[in-house]
Amino acid sequence: MAKSKKNGDPATAGPVKGEFVAPLEEMSSEASAIAEALPQQEEFWRPPVRFGSVPVEKEPLGWDRRQGFRKLFPFVSLPTQVVERVSFGHPELEPNRLFWGDNLHVMRQLPTGSIDLIYIDPPFFSGRQYNVIFGDQNELRSFSDIWEGGMPGYLIWLNARLYEMKRLLKKTGSIYVHLDWHAAHYVKVEMDKIFGHDNFRDEIIWSHTIIGAAQNRFPKAHETILWYAKTNEHFFDEESPSARIPYKDRITKNLYKDENGYYYTRGRATRQVTEDEKARKAFTKTYVDIEKGKLSGDVWTDIPTYRVQGNERIGYPTQKPEALLERIIGTTSPQEGVVADFFCGGGTTAAVAQRLGRRWVVCDQSRVAVAITADRIARLVEETTGKIFPIPDFTVEHWGVYEAGRLSAAPLEQFREFVLRAFGAIPDGSQTGIHGTKGAVPMWVGEPSQRTAVSAKDVEDFANAIRKTVRYRQDNLREGIMLAWAFRPDAMEAAERLRELEQTDLNFIRLEQIRIDSSRFREHVTALSTNHADYATFLTFVQPPKVEVGWKRLAVRTYKFDVSETAVLNVGAKIINVQWDFDYGKRFSSTPGYSFIRSQKNEPVLQTQYEFPQASTFRIACKVQDDMGGEGLWTGEIEVS
Repeated sequence: MAKSKKNGDPATAGPVKGEFVAPLEEMSSEASAIAEALPQQEEFWRPPVRFGSVPVEKEPLGWDRRQGFRKLFPFVSLPTQVVERVSFGHPELEPNRLFWGDNLHVMRQLPTGSIDLIYIDPPFFSGRQYNVIFGDQNELRSFSDIWEGGMPGYLIWLNARLYEMKRLLKKTGSIYVHLDWHAAHYVKVEMDKIFGHDNFRDEIIWSHTIIGAAQNRFPKAHETILWYAKTNEHFFDEESPSARIPYKDRITKNLYKDENGYYYTRGRATRQVTEDEKARKAFTKTYVDIEKGKLSGDVWTDIPTYRVQGNERIGYPTQKPEALLERIIGTTSPQEGVVADFFCGGGTTAAVAQRLGRRWVVCDQSRVAVAITADRIARLVEETTGKIFPIPDFTVEHWGVYEAGRLSAAPLEQFREFVLRAFGAIPDGSQTGIHGTKGAVPMWVGEPSQRTAVSAKDVEDFANAIRKTVRYRQDNLREGIMLAWAFRPDAMEAAERLRELEQTDLNFIRLEQIRIDSSRFREHVTALSTNHADYATFLTFVQPPKVEVGWKRLAVRTYKFDVSETAVLNVGAKIINVQWDFDYGKRFSSTPGYSFIRSQKNEPVLQTQYEFPQASTFRIACKVQDDMGGEGLWTGEIEVS
């Protein structure tokens, strides 16, 4: 199912739990890369001469000829934090990757030409409330940003992401963008400019069940999926079962059987026929494989509406059926190819890719969506245990918002590397007592534990290490920056004494002490937030809720569970989702129907009931997410009578 580490795809390079993945460096020749980014299609976009001077916009909205989309959406260099590696017993295989964070910045850290197929179901331009599904604060902020400026603002926001997706695709790759009537035609115009009008492959109409009534118009009964290829070498397997529609009983009246028992369709002959032949109704015969079915057209009427039922149903209103993704993935991605979805929601793309033997990279800005996706994949793998092919692990990685508790528990070297890269510095341990540099300024990083504060001795040792370095300023000033969770009073006094030597010592040292969780630590990121509210939230640390579970017996094998006493530790946060696993084993895998439970007012349900299948001792687990991104886990045992 997956390639080994030796042959693994770079898009799914394999971090381990607790590891921090450094961002890719910016392109060495940014101007050259931007100059070649958009397709050359002057003939298609040239102004019409006969109509005089008519303005024609040949470049996508938001594009700058010198800086591309980075003028409006600056590059942010931050590492990813691997908070979990869900293991399925084959650590030698490269893991699949599940990201929580802003997809634009996550994509900018993935390697060029590493993905075979991208499917996205971005927020439709149909109103803020319709698109707010999970209620995370990050989700609310982002959607407010999307609709600022109406349709042009929405298109600029989407264009920046489509541009990165094009970069990530292999030459044989394809992208599918799922939209509705509000913006489909505007987006097509922009995608023509980004991918090239000649790389447009199809406008797929997904015709599903009519939902609700309509006044003074025909009811809406379809959505649009735009399919573009990276080049004309794109992969397409028309023999894939996913691409074909079986001949069903209701249409067999259009099939005929010859004397040998083979089925065929009849079409009228196009040649001139005699009167005798006309009398016999001359027809051409086209033989068909009734088991194989026929190749689907671009109007898909055989896939039911997304009001998904059964175990496939997660519980949120815009969930797409797995059959829809099966056709797309099975037809336009090779076996063991890499499939990506950067608006993954409840994880349908990842689940189908997993089931079809593809590798996957998915992302969402909602912490709840990431938790639901991880849970769905774990449950899917457990249901398919016993397959002969090995199943790779998957990692859960955070970008921009990090779990302080896991960071504090990290090994010292990993902790220091993460802190330095998050601060925009370069790790460098070549000089004793100095852990890295930012520009020419030496850097020092404290201990991972939040309980360990920097002491006066740490300050003196760092100052002595700086004295051994080469001077880099004409005024003899030597600077240094210390990064840590906390500084003891004697450490601050020691730094002040060093500053006082400026008046008497030509070789004085000025040290700056910066707390890791302070606004000063993320200044280099928040400086980019002038026009983007979401930039101000990057590089923040969250604490997990302290989960408390109570229960009582209601009837035979039926119990009521309550998490309302859970303490949320992030200031201003509230519980946004609760997941239950009533048969907890090696890994968390929620019981079907207990992954995303909502009340009629769309509020998270904090009390729930469950009937156990038998009287026995059960190990149960509960995960709670708050709307700032904190997630806590509780486990315990219950004697069911």
